[in-house]
Amino acid sequence: MAKPQEPFFVGWGKVPKALRVFLASCAALLVVAFGALAYATSATQTDTGSGAIMGRTEVIGILQEKPYPVLHVIQSRHFEPGDSILLSGNGKSGAIDQAAGLDGKVVQANGFRLDRGDLHGMQLRNGQRGLKLAADQNQTLDIPVKSLGRWRLQGEVCDGKCLVGAMRPGNGLAHRACANLCLLGDVAPVFVSAGQVDGSAFFLMSNPEGEPVTQEVLKYTAVLVEVEGEVERRGGVLVFKVDPETFRVAP
Repeated sequence: MAKPQEPFFVGWGKVPKALRVFLASCAALLVVAFGALAYATSATQTDTGSGAIMGRTEVIGILQEKPYPVLHVIQSRHFEPGDSILLSGNGKSGAIDQAAGLDGKVVQANGFRLDRGDLHGMQLRNGQRGLKLAADQNQTLDIPVKSLGRWRLQGEVCDGKCLVGAMRPGNGLAHRACANLCLLGDVAPVFVSAGQVDGSAFFLMSNPEGEPVTQEVLKYTAVLVEVEGEVERRGGVLVFKVDPETFRVAP
């Protein structure tokens, strides 16, 4: 009596009955396994929220000019007192020119508010319509400054306008050219960390002296990098004083 032939499958033929259960079981197992892997991977990532343009707003606050313009809120319908807002201009431009000479002053800002998680931004209107001295210069706000020590962080360098909601996507390789154009226009660079420091994954970037660091970070945008520096809390924003010589693309 001849030995029964082993079932054999080729792509252009029908699946033998003896293999159907095996193939169906393998397919179901792979679907479950890849689903579990995708969930496990996403569950370990920091949720940075979705950026969005939230409409017009007006804010009274204390201006911090360096490393990039930040407004610490005193009064606002849409932000809480003590919130810190990254300022930018129209198009691919920052607010350095508008903020010049206003450091430490009480100012009135008008424009579109941007939000992404605990990171706040504002696109100013042009000229004094967007930023000017407030009528009452006697208003005060406590802006605590605290060093959080030296850190080595892994994450992505983004521009602090599109990231917060001016454009989607505001990060990743698809946004790299746009991010560099924004940074060249003096939009503040923001480091999005894979982990948190003092409850936040967003860091306004500067050099070790607290000055702008734009030129040093341009070639590291939109890729996973590691970099060292001191982290400092200034009111509602964390400043990452990076040491440019420690930048390296993460393995």
